[in-house]
Amino acid sequence: MLSLVSFVAFTGLVALIAWWKTRHDRMETSDAYFLGGRSLTGWVIAGSLMLTNLSTEHLIGLNADAFNHTIAVMAWETTAALAMVLTAVFFLPRYLQRGLTTIPEFLASRYDEGTRVIASGLFLFSYILAILPVVLLFGATGLESLFSVADTFGISQTAAIWMMVWGVGTLGSLYAIFGGLKAVAISDTVNGVGFLIAGLMIPLLALMMIGDGNPLEGLATVYTEEQPKFDITGDEPGSFLPFGVLFTGMIVNQIFFWCVNQSIVQRALGAKNLAEGQKGVLIAAALKLLGPFVIVLPGVIAFHMFKDTIAPENYLMAYPTLVKAVLPDAMVGFFAAVMVGAVLSTFNSVLNSSATLFSHGIYKTLIRSGASERDLVKAGKLCSVVLALAAMAMAPLIDTSGSLFNYLQKINATFFGPMLAVILLGLLTRTVTARAARTGLIVGPVLFYLLVFAFGAETQAAARALFGVTEDLHFLHFLGLVFVIVTLLMAAVSRLIPGAAPVVAATQAPAPVDMTPWRHLKLASIVIITITLVFYIALAQ
Repeated sequence: MLSLVSFVAFTGLVALIAWWKTRHDRMETSDAYFLGGRSLTGWVIAGSLMLTNLSTEHLIGLNADAFNHTIAVMAWETTAALAMVLTAVFFLPRYLQRGLTTIPEFLASRYDEGTRVIASGLFLFSYILAILPVVLLFGATGLESLFSVADTFGISQTAAIWMMVWGVGTLGSLYAIFGGLKAVAISDTVNGVGFLIAGLMIPLLALMMIGDGNPLEGLATVYTEEQPKFDITGDEPGSFLPFGVLFTGMIVNQIFFWCVNQSIVQRALGAKNLAEGQKGVLIAAALKLLGPFVIVLPGVIAFHMFKDTIAPENYLMAYPTLVKAVLPDAMVGFFAAVMVGAVLSTFNSVLNSSATLFSHGIYKTLIRSGASERDLVKAGKLCSVVLALAAMAMAPLIDTSGSLFNYLQKINATFFGPMLAVILLGLLTRTVTARAARTGLIVGPVLFYLLVFAFGAETQAAARALFGVTEDLHFLHFLGLVFVIVTLLMAAVSRLIPGAAPVVAATQAPAPVDMTPWRHLKLASIVIITITLVFYIALAQ
């Protein structure tokens, strides 16, 4: 009973705060609905960035990968902080100066409307194919594993997962559809506080259990007895996440995800001014450095405690089993609320970004060019409903036999490399043409699909022969390769096929927000970069 009360109390608190903070807001204009009226402050942006990214696919998925492999998987978190510094210093000032609502909006001004439509479609396709259904599935699977929902309601496990997918998906849709970005960001911030508290509590309680009340003794025991798990570099080239990918596809992945990905960048686009936007991004980067303690270390601890009872094929049970072993009964409801909140935050944030992309990049461009502000909001809400229903229908059908986190990253990588090449060349050059951009956006995803999915076995065989190795190359290496190929292809098309290279006008309208940089920008950036490097230097010894 106590766990139910704590679950309802925390979930209700999040909803109450979100309603209270937005009760006077009118959601009739696109700025108000899609960008929170450009009124978001640094801490709200930071909280929303964290919870848009972190969810059960990290808590359960990455901890499961650490259980089966090593802490090398922490690279997904630690290197993200470096990309976020790049967002604050380079990308965000350029976005806010142009008053962008979506990233494809920049592509329309730099290239043409066709490029914008293709990019918007690719964003939406990746969201519906990967992020939305995977987030729901991880959330439902995690809740079932942690709290035995099937036994509680006397139903099958499959029915329990379907029930939770539709329940959580419906609740998340309500935030996104009726509250707009501001309600989403505020709920993310409150859920983010709970996520960090609960996430750090699990390894702390586990280490206290191992160390007879002393968490440092527990950590020393785990480190000593499970030394191979703390290999941060991996065994090239066949490890689960080899160190070499940090210098190839991981760079492309992180720069795309944190610097140009609509579902992430949109939080910073809603900043009340540049200083608050930069502050929010860098606070989130600092919090990201706590990631290994929340979503990697527990997997290693679970291996130490349960390696003889959890089979490798049941790796997804590692984190839920650890939570059940260390969490006091009184905290079960709070932890369940945090889990649901994490799923809701990612789900409703991506839905809101999808609505923004559809209404501005497709509806207004292809369907109704004279659409009013109210029409754009209505189109966005309709898009959210359709995508939510599709994601809830797809989620329980996903194959869970392999690493779901890797599945998510592979699907995303299909689009990340080509889209980053198009955006970066648009920002950094004046010679790349619209024809070249469209070519890159179409050829790039097809090429990655052929190399990694359609002819993956043949590609790996050729790579092994070429490099004289016995293990398969990691898919992130192919992401880096596709990025380079698309960049060269765009340069070649621009040079060989005549066509003007449109550029953003030298004189632009005044920025919609104050563009004074955050006064601690340089110091905060240096500190974050230093801490990230220290992580690797210390653990590589």
